[in-house]
Amino acid sequence: MTAQDSATQTRAKAVSSGTLLAALAVASFSFSFPATVWALGGFGPWTATGLRGLLAGVLTATCLFVARVPWPERRHWPALLVVAGGCVVGFPLLTTFALQTSTTAHSAVVIGLLPLATAGMSAALTGHRPSRAFWAAAVVGALTVVVFTLQQSHGLPTLGDAYLFGALLLCATGYAQGGRLASSMPGWQVIAWGVVAALPISTLVTALALPQEPVHPTAQSLAGMAYLAVVSQFGGFVLWYRGMAAIGVPKASQIQLAQPLITLVWSVLLMGEHLSPLTPIAALIVLGCVAVTQRLRS
Repeated sequence: MTAQDSATQTRAKAVSSGTLLAALAVASFSFSFPATVWALGGFGPWTATGLRGLLAGVLTATCLFVARVPWPERRHWPALLVVAGGCVVGFPLLTTFALQTSTTAHSAVVIGLLPLATAGMSAALTGHRPSRAFWAAAVVGALTVVVFTLQQSHGLPTLGDAYLFGALLLCATGYAQGGRLASSMPGWQVIAWGVVAALPISTLVTALALPQEPVHPTAQSLAGMAYLAVVSQFGGFVLWYRGMAAIGVPKASQIQLAQPLITLVWSVLLMGEHLSPLTPIAALIVLGCVAVTQRLRS
């Protein structure tokens, strides 16, 4: 075996591993909306958002301390603050507001648009331009998810949609910046430092919200809060950024096209929502788009 063949095999294994990590992250993120609805059963929206970040901050700070991770270089902090603002504060808060009036199925439209928005943000930030075929597959997949999720909810644009649109832009920016940063530092440290950077805000929001919003914790609301803090805010991102570092932001973002469909499954099994017979058709189209984008060179 030549050195070139060995390098090719190594790269193929890295891509395969990165794809698996990104897929596992998408599966973990798919439960975030149902978990948020559960948490809202016992906590107000500001309290839920603050506690989510506070608990995740304590967990990540502990991990960083135990692992003796040095402070990030000064040049990394601007991107880390974007990750904190988009993925730790902005997206959780706005989607929590949206889920007070929107169903999980309707809110999944955000995830349908997120891969395309992330790829667009990444292209704008890096100057890298994926192929036309890549964009065509991405657009078809995103449009399929949007049409499908709107059909499920029978919805028209609402205030909740405005929250979702804002959350989309903030999260896409955080994903793109975090994906870039994960190429120069371990993926788990990217989100860990992002959560730690947001810890002062999370603490302040929690302190101000707790006396103002009624708290009626139940087993379900506590389970939802635990999932949001441990998995949605930290564990899932560890897998996500490691995956993006291995296969690139545009390709990793397209795997997320399957996330709304998984969320819709949770909405049926756990939230009592009903899906139309179009579900298998939409699933095949979306999974086909994911397969196409994974095979194309970005």
